[in-house]
Amino acid sequence: MSNGQKFFLFMAKNTKYIFIVGGVISGLGKGIAAASIAKLLQGRGLKVSNIKIDAYVNVDAGTMNPIEHGEVFVTDDGMETDQDIGNYERFLGKKLSHINYSTTGQIYKTVIDKERNLGYHGKCVEVVPHIPLEVIERIKNVAKRDKAEVVIIEIGGTVGEYQNILFLEAGRMMRFTNPQDVLFVLVSYLPIPSKLGEMKTKPTQNAAKTLNSAGIQADFILGRAEKPLDKPRKEKLSWLCNMRPEDIISAPDVDNIYKVPIFFKEEKLDEKILEKLHLKASKKDLKEWRALIQKIGKLKRKVKIAMVGKYFTTGGFTLTDSYISVIEAIKHAAWENNTIAELTWVDAEQFEQNPSKIKILKDFDGIVVPGGFGSRGIEGIINAVKFARVNKIPYLGLCYGLQMAVIEFSRNVCGLKNANTTEVARKTRYPVVDVMPEQIKKLDAKLYGGTMRLGAYPCKIAKGTIAYESYKNNLTIQQFNNSTITERHRHRYEVNNEYRQKLIANGLVLSGTSPDGKLIEIIELNKKIHPFFVGTQFHPEFQSNPLRPHPLFRDFIKSAIK
Repeated sequence: MSNGQKFFLFMAKNTKYIFIVGGVISGLGKGIAAASIAKLLQGRGLKVSNIKIDAYVNVDAGTMNPIEHGEVFVTDDGMETDQDIGNYERFLGKKLSHINYSTTGQIYKTVIDKERNLGYHGKCVEVVPHIPLEVIERIKNVAKRDKAEVVIIEIGGTVGEYQNILFLEAGRMMRFTNPQDVLFVLVSYLPIPSKLGEMKTKPTQNAAKTLNSAGIQADFILGRAEKPLDKPRKEKLSWLCNMRPEDIISAPDVDNIYKVPIFFKEEKLDEKILEKLHLKASKKDLKEWRALIQKIGKLKRKVKIAMVGKYFTTGGFTLTDSYISVIEAIKHAAWENNTIAELTWVDAEQFEQNPSKIKILKDFDGIVVPGGFGSRGIEGIINAVKFARVNKIPYLGLCYGLQMAVIEFSRNVCGLKNANTTEVARKTRYPVVDVMPEQIKKLDAKLYGGTMRLGAYPCKIAKGTIAYESYKNNLTIQQFNNSTITERHRHRYEVNNEYRQKLIANGLVLSGTSPDGKLIEIIELNKKIHPFFVGTQFHPEFQSNPLRPHPLFRDFIKSAIK
């Protein structure tokens, strides 16, 4: 049987597939578009799943620079993924896994490993068709495992790039075999040059033609622009891109990404997709989602939160994608508390260069220290933690933020001068944060990719603590069974148990541990000492969504408001 015959048999299933591709520039919000379309279809009663395919040769996102690539989002099963997997989870309110994320590196590695194991039975293995066929197999696996009626596949980058041509070829092959089951959505940019004052369609025209050169005709164009697309622009794109005017969808900038499904709903995008894919759906709507958007629009009160970290800047620009899940979790929690979070990015390095600048933190209602690695900015972060503790400003430390809080407490309360983490100072006299024993061999062998403590682990919470009350009062977020919750991790270093009793004796509350008690997962200060001072070794932000805020973020914001 030929490869082509096998392919036709492989495509016999009747799941529907929507490919999301980008045009003109990156960073247009393809992930939000993919998540929003998924939300629309979910709102119509369909079972939906998402996939992100990155063109990087990296096997996963764990070894990518967060300033260049954005946040590394971790799934329950420990896959280090692109931040868009986080967007999908937040919009759909469901958990995804490693199969929902693929990279060029993963795909080539799988094909090569299969060839080495005679998986192709001695045939000549070629870039085409074997790489696209591997992509298709991964897409079909998601449909099968998630029992999805519609699978939405976001292809990273923009059309015309060499890196993603094989992913486009996979989509073309799928459409060629089952044209009634596959759609393509082109998310493209329409600039408005300030000197001209007119929205220009030419870049999007070129993007559509480039997509045509890959053998693909777009079914929809989502026109990303500062303003909504007007009728003349839609008509021009229609006849120049060989499409119906009603299939040119306006996607203007919004002040809240959760409005996007509502905008698409107003353009009847869900109805048009159902029509093209010959799908019948129930009359379910986005009732709860609409109610949230309406609520947000009425909020006036603000709470000022300082995000103290070190992955903000690149050249002369400030990037927020490095901490996108933290940002969204703060927003979700603020909305739950009937307020708007006003976030300010505070580069910790400035507190090292000029310690007197630490006083700017007194103007904030709450301080968050998110995750991170390495020595850069560490002393500035420790100074910020001390300021929050001494001045009783609500504090939430996430992963690295817990470790910095332990170091600060050890130095300034326990009297362990120059206490540190061995990640920064390997020969420190007081290694209050140390590498996990099972990680030592991996680091010595330079096994960095996918080797940290990754994914969901259980945590036992002590009764009567801030953490216990937070989780207990919000059972919609966590399964709170026998005082145990499950949270996602991404780290190599832990609080050193040799200093556990010293920390406890000086007033640090170890409110969460691994079920066997060996690993410290949550630290806090007693409410009598501080209104809200909590650090987590895990990343609670990964399990927050706009309709179900995470309890720790919710109570942090509640304390900040007070």
